[in-house]
Amino acid sequence: MASKLFNRILIATDGSEYTKSAIEYGIELAKNTGAKPYAIYVIDTAAFASIPMDAAWESMYELLKQEGDEATKYVADKAGAEGLEIERATVEGHPAEEIRKFAEKNSIDLIVMGTIGKSGLDRFLLGSVAEKVVRTSKIPVLVVRGKKK
Repeated sequence: MASKLFNRILIATDGSEYTKSAIEYGIELAKNTGAKPYAIYVIDTAAFASIPMDAAWESMYELLKQEGDEATKYVADKAGAEGLEIERATVEGHPAEEIRKFAEKNSIDLIVMGTIGKSGLDRFLLGSVAEKVVRTSKIPVLVVRGKKK
């Protein structure tokens, strides 16, 4: 069933277990509406802005880039199992801002993301990305509660 409401759906992931519910919702919505799914992972470079560019920083950057590739590949694999082709993107910057900018630039009709991503110190430093996207996006946002472990 094709939908005129959703032609492009962006699924935001941070690679955590908590985003899996959002990924499932995003893929199911894309499948049921005939929308093209996109997956995005944002390397939060703001968290490293005060760290001098040295071998340790570059090593951390490479780990985050690899994490992003794995996170978007997970979404692509799940979408592929449902017969959907997905476009993947790993970008750098402030997560909420980059998700919003990507969505606007690519004419996304719906952003799907989880309520809880990384936890502990990561969450404290980053704040609530979902809350910031909901507050600043002109595009509708579906926030899916993560399953607790």
